Amino acid sequence: MARPARGVKNPTPGLTAADDLRLAAEQWRASLAGAQQVSRHTLAAYTRDLSRFLAFLSGHHGKPPSLKTLRGLSARDLRAWLAGLRREGLTSRSVARMLSSVRGFFHFLDGEGLVSNPAIDAIRAPKLPHAVPKPVTPGAAEALIENAQDEGWTGARDVAVLTLLYGAGLRISEALSLNRDDVPLGAGGKAWERFEALRIKGKGGKERVVPVLPVVREAIADYLTRVPKELEQDGPLFIGVRGKRLNPRAIQGLMQRLRSALGLAESATPHALRHSFATHLLSGGGDLRTIQELLGHASLAATQVYTEVDTKRLLDVYDAAQRDVKRK
Repeated sequence: MARPARGVKNPTPGLTAADDLRLAAEQWRASLAGAQQVSRHTLAAYTRDLSRFLAFLSGHHGKPPSLKTLRGLSARDLRAWLAGLRREGLTSRSVARMLSSVRGFFHFLDGEGLVSNPAIDAIRAPKLPHAVPKPVTPGAAEALIENAQDEGWTGARDVAVLTLLYGAGLRISEALSLNRDDVPLGAGGKAWERFEALRIKGKGGKERVVPVLPVVREAIADYLTRVPKELEQDGPLFIGVRGKRLNPRAIQGLMQRLRSALGLAESATPHALRHSFATHLLSGGGDLRTIQELLGHASLAATQVYTEVDTKRLLDVYDAAQRDVKRK
């Protein structure tokens, strides 16, 4: 068996399992963190899902599960696990995610020649409600960014982050993982004027190049001229007041305060600005393939959902116009 990759510490916290299964779980985590390069948050979610599954098996069988336990599981056992999740109040989306995590672990075990059990693929995931992204309007996006500004350097930082989400379609994790050396040294001069693109490392380690609009460049330049600490070239671009890499919770909290002040829906989250970037590009005549590349989607199907948003917007405009005609 392959040994766990370096850097994976305490890989299976709270895991109740026999030694052979515990070691296999560590190998799986090492594979996810290494070859598959999943994010830290995804790795933590997969670990929690597997831990809950094995805890269920421990109670179901009255002893810590082993690889032999997994080989002998029936579809009925797996359905009992899913039914238990439902009784705990988990949504269809959460249940589907947990099934996907556990199925991924079984497939890893099968690939390593440790466990082969077709029952895991015989279980169907629950049907998910069809979700359409909830972008904010262009006016609301501009209001969010304008109201993020205050007199301090942290306001300039927050504006730069939100401008990256809306003006470049970045995920919040992508924006906050940027380092100082991802942008030119000075916030002016010829080098800065040639700052026209960013290389972004997205999900699964997939890289893409996104254009930097003048408004994005100006927001970052304003932040760099105001930040009181000299940023290390291989250190974070966006920092908190203690000089450490900015935590996503700071931007999430900011958006919560802004949407309350502006009277926006709870769906106005940092990720909604990324949705807005895609939707507004599509409304402006952008083609799906280009938007797919800019967002870093692995498949076009993930991008096509924005066509539904645009169609719904047009129908809402039509309905509103019809109501106005009837009132007249």
